[in-house]
Amino acid sequence: MVKLFGQGLLKGLSITWRLGFGKAITEQYPEWRPKLPPRSHGSFVLEKEKCTACGVCADACPNNVISIESQRAEKKRRLTKYTMKLCQCLFCGLCVESCPSGALRFRPDFELACYNFEDTIHVLAEEVALEGEGASGEPSSVKEAGVS
Repeated sequence: MVKLFGQGLLKGLSITWRLGFGKAITEQYPEWRPKLPPRSHGSFVLEKEKCTACGVCADACPNNVISIESQRAEKKRRLTKYTMKLCQCLFCGLCVESCPSGALRFRPDFELACYNFEDTIHVLAEEVALEGEGASGEPSSVKEAGVS
């Protein structure tokens, strides 16, 4: 078998010509938004009514991103504040998978860039703590990832 000089070059150029004059595959992102699959990992959504403030999502988070504040009212625990520091988030999905009530889920919104550090701290739920009626008088408990 005789090897021709430049055979690899010709093969590479043939691929370039074939793809160069074919259908364009580049997406014009700012003008046209990409169609993301429904299970893509983007920003987070918390359904406050479903959340039991159990703290399983905060325990599952490897980077201590989630902070939960709750208050005991009668026999139930009530969510008062749910905060996520997205600048440290890996978007691994362990918090979403571990939520027993399904209150935390992903939203296919990927544009999370910001200029200030304060903008990376997202408060997903915040309510005024109960005073007097229905409150047991106990101080609100704070649950951060990795802190018992």
